[in-house]
Amino acid sequence: MQKVNIVCVGKIKESFYREAVSEYAKRLSRFVNFSVREINEGKNLEEEGRDILRAAKGYIIALCVEGKKFSSEALAAELKRQYDRGAEVTFIIGSSCGLCDEVKSAADLKLSFSDMTFPHQLMRVILCEQIYRAYMINSGSEYHK
Repeated sequence: MQKVNIVCVGKIKESFYREAVSEYAKRLSRFVNFSVREINEGKNLEEEGRDILRAAKGYIIALCVEGKKFSSEALAAELKRQYDRGAEVTFIIGSSCGLCDEVKSAADLKLSFSDMTFPHQLMRVILCEQIYRAYMINSGSEYHK
């Protein structure tokens, strides 16, 4: 079973966001070994970056505004490519201050969901939903329509 991780800076304080992430984690468990690892906010982006890179494994996808925009189907195809390679996939969500250049440089893919800015707690929910949607697309489910 493929391993898919999210490494993110900060903890989710709001219970409704935690519950949403938990629900998507439960749904994803039929497709992948899914985990979320929270990194403490550092004194600066470089400190956070070192902690992020220690936790990131496999094919690294960093969420950043300057990244490439994908459709849900394109993200599904990318995850399938990594699955076919046998690669573990790690998505990275930075703090409200973003990601340091070292993390962005280490990423195999820089991904942008929008030109808009989202709270990083909400972004975690959105990312979980899109990962779940990708696996539903790859399984031929009607969920994504």
